[in-house]
Amino acid sequence: MARGSDGLTSLKVTQLSKVPGCHWVGPRRLYLLVSTSLRASWIYRYQDNGKKHDHGLGPYPDVSLADARKARLKCDGLRRDGIDPIAARKAARAKAKLDTAKAMTFKDCAAAYIKAHMAGWRNPKHAAQWPNTLAAYVYPVFGSLPVQDVDVGLVMRALEPIWREKPETASRVRGRIENVLDWATARGYRQGENPARWRGHLENLLPKKTKVQRVEHHAALPYAELPEFMVELQRREGVAARALEFLALTAVRTGEVRGAKWSEINLVQRLWTIPAERVKAGREHRVPLSDAAMAILGQMQEIRQSDYVFPGGKVRRPLNHAALLEVLQRMGRSDLTVHGLRSTFRDWTAEQSSFPHEVAEMALGHVVANAVERAYRRGDLFQKRRQVMDAWARFCTAAPAASGKAVSFAAAE
Repeated sequence: MARGSDGLTSLKVTQLSKVPGCHWVGPRRLYLLVSTSLRASWIYRYQDNGKKHDHGLGPYPDVSLADARKARLKCDGLRRDGIDPIAARKAARAKAKLDTAKAMTFKDCAAAYIKAHMAGWRNPKHAAQWPNTLAAYVYPVFGSLPVQDVDVGLVMRALEPIWREKPETASRVRGRIENVLDWATARGYRQGENPARWRGHLENLLPKKTKVQRVEHHAALPYAELPEFMVELQRREGVAARALEFLALTAVRTGEVRGAKWSEINLVQRLWTIPAERVKAGREHRVPLSDAAMAILGQMQEIRQSDYVFPGGKVRRPLNHAALLEVLQRMGRSDLTVHGLRSTFRDWTAEQSSFPHEVAEMALGHVVANAVERAYRRGDLFQKRRQVMDAWARFCTAAPAASGKAVSFAAAE
């Protein structure tokens, strides 16, 4: 092809593609950019308000000279219409991405969100609730729809039927929808406001959860009745009964007792260290062991057949999650919950002792709510907590008639 007013020939372009630099090819504004590694690409060079811009047209030789000249003509046409070629390409890519996103359903996004976050969910029950609640209440309404199309009307259709009947569940479902939609927005699968957002949005359309359901606390045993309860519990045989007794004495959570392993117990230091991954607060919790708690461990050591302190029916597995509750039911105390024993401990410390509030809270494994207080109180008040738990154990194991005496912090020291 002879060289004319349109610029260089194909042969000359081939030769230039082996020479690093930016070469004019012609006609106006068409250049071949060759890197030092001899990778060549087409650029459309133009000026806008005195500023130079290079708009890529594709690699050479994948894009031929003829195609590059056609692309140049298209860019010239855009500029005559007052459209910036680079801005036009960005807009086209955004539209293409949005069109692709429309094929991404809410269910697809939810599955991707769950997969991305599953490793961070320590509680297996919580991990199972995510897909189960979405499958039950959300997917039938808009699970198969493009995530971009999810709006306030669809969110309300999913939530309204359960908002008054199951307010706790509905509140969690709303939060899960919001999280999935935020994830989809961050990934570029949708645009605009989150229709499941509560503050300043759905709070104007739905009543607060507290307005439609009276708060029900875990049924707790009055602390005055605890010594008599412990006497009855000690008469019960079986691993689950000993686990429940140990839980009452240590004021820990059910899952922490069920998952307790001998490797976490230091019998010499009378210390149980629960690793962070098994603690709700996500940080290691040290539990001082009283004489009564140590006595239970002594009983379990005599029948030790497992790594678990309180093994289940299969020795290599922990107790069933309902085992401790079943002990209460066999005792005829279906009016109580296992978790309520922690409330019994908290009530006792507040009303029958002078132990400081923060000591009792740390004994329960709670995070001190005040951020300033946390910053100054970097320890876990372990020695003071040992005094609390020793006093609590003495109260739990005292004769029922003699258990009403208040305990002072000074006396416990």
